[in-house]
Amino acid sequence: MRGGNRERETPITLFRRDKTLPARSASKGSLAGAAGWQRHLCWRCGLAVLLLILGCRHRAEEPSPSEPEETGPAWFEDVTDRLGIDFIHDAGPIESTPPLPQIIGSGAALFDFDGDGRLDLYLLNNGGPKGRPNQLFKQKKDGTFANVSKGSGLDFSGRCMGVAIGDINNDGPPDVLVTLVGSVRLFLNEGAGSFRDVTSESGLDNPTWATAAAFLDFDRDGWLDLVVVNYIDFDPSWRCTGIRGQADYCSPNVFPSVVSRLFRNRSEKAKGVRFQDVTVRSGLGKVPGPGLGVICADFDGDGWIDIFVADDAKPNHLWINQKDGTFREEGVLRGVAFNGMGVAQSGMGVALADVDGDGLFDLFITHLTSEQHTLWKQGPRGLFRDSSAQAHLSSPRWRGTGFGTALLDLNNDGWPDVIVAHGRVARQLSSYAPLGEYWGAYAERNQLLANDGSGRFRDISPGNDALCGVPNVARGLAVGDLDGDGGLDLVLTTVAGKARVLRNVMPQRGNWLKIKAIDKSGQRDALGAEISVKVGERRLSRVVRTADSFLSASDGVAHFGLGKAEKCDEVEIAWPDGQRERFPAAVANRRLDLRHGSGQPLHSSKTGKP
Repeated sequence: MRGGNRERETPITLFRRDKTLPARSASKGSLAGAAGWQRHLCWRCGLAVLLLILGCRHRAEEPSPSEPEETGPAWFEDVTDRLGIDFIHDAGPIESTPPLPQIIGSGAALFDFDGDGRLDLYLLNNGGPKGRPNQLFKQKKDGTFANVSKGSGLDFSGRCMGVAIGDINNDGPPDVLVTLVGSVRLFLNEGAGSFRDVTSESGLDNPTWATAAAFLDFDRDGWLDLVVVNYIDFDPSWRCTGIRGQADYCSPNVFPSVVSRLFRNRSEKAKGVRFQDVTVRSGLGKVPGPGLGVICADFDGDGWIDIFVADDAKPNHLWINQKDGTFREEGVLRGVAFNGMGVAQSGMGVALADVDGDGLFDLFITHLTSEQHTLWKQGPRGLFRDSSAQAHLSSPRWRGTGFGTALLDLNNDGWPDVIVAHGRVARQLSSYAPLGEYWGAYAERNQLLANDGSGRFRDISPGNDALCGVPNVARGLAVGDLDGDGGLDLVLTTVAGKARVLRNVMPQRGNWLKIKAIDKSGQRDALGAEISVKVGERRLSRVVRTADSFLSASDGVAHFGLGKAEKCDEVEIAWPDGQRERFPAAVANRRLDLRHGSGQPLHSSKTGKP
């Protein structure tokens, strides 16, 4: 939701309550002095008139008349009510000066908190300290869910943004981190559905607007570290108005950016849970950016986990691990800072997958309605290029402001598909009546694009009403196989609306394999591991992670669609500590639990600790 392109959605005018405009550095995307402000207003007014004349915004959201409607079977059905999920997101009251955090959150998490083999659900609220508390739902044996929030420790209120899942003390049960406006909160899983707030004792201190977060083992010591992505230095006294003069949410570009923070897990050498702030030492403190999305993986092929941050209206950041506890920012060098036109877009949601089967992971980022979502294909290893047009992603049936997203094989044919959850950040002239006059003005339809088996996509949104037929103000998207049938299901969150569970009902899905990679501790998911499955002449690859999409955490079990193949020929895992192992063939339609040290050792990448 960047300043420049957000203005192309709906031009805004900013006023200060004390009617003064202090000078801000131009490098922060703000205005310096009244003269510059007046020139900016004139430019924006001209652009607003041009957009109204041309009708660009409306045409961008209309389906392309030249493309036939997709008539295939629906891939999803809405089973929210059937499963007993009763959750309405609290975004706080509608105010005369709408607070920017209200339109950003919130996310969701799919994880098995009690170790019974069934995925549970955690949903966040954004209503502030006096708003409704977050909700925890446990999946029962019959597949329905029970609200077990009360007394869990996770049922607290606040301006909650995102959630990250990881076992921080290597005891097995997954722990929970929640990001908020002005802080983060860390909860230790103590079993029996009970979580204890260990934020203070852990040493985690993040007094800025935290958005996305991810656990990773960047130093290869066997303990999960934490990266917290921060957004802007928000000033709630700024007022903004939209094209009709009504109050609207401010552009982030008028506020200073802040740095993301990196915390090293020192629990092994301390009593209890303890994190050390290494933001400055690691190098992440050198370059600020309005971060909204994060994904951790080995981007340059050296076997060490790197950090990608999607920035809003500023160049994206790719932090390359230097193997000594430091990182170097190489977003421009490696081609992911800007799109193919050299423009920094409004990065929100992030996804990573090998879309064309060449063995290299590609990167997908969602942007504003007035922009386009971008696919950066990798090749050679460590270098990326904007390949959106070649992948047939430049001309979808309609455009939207994308947040939650996924690159996953939804029909189990062996090729990852694309989901994008849409919802605007600036009011449009029309409003979707069922959501009310206020929130309906931000509603857009979601999108589903199927991979044709060559890394190119076709938009099948019109044939999937459960996901794409009804406008919403969508934000979080979490993915996992809720019912254990081998098809990936979705959890979608919306601003001030229902959280929805969409079951995968794609008929004649292909065969599948799920792999849980277990770290050498023998307890937790090996976050950051790369799993490669050989199926005939093809190799299918996945990165083990829970953090991607937007403000959300998905199931950490790696899912592979096998198509018609009834088995995989072998499995290879590159573990986060640099060790590589091979595992034998496995029949399809089952889950494998593979532990570090139980396979055949292969050549390892350079090891070492900072």
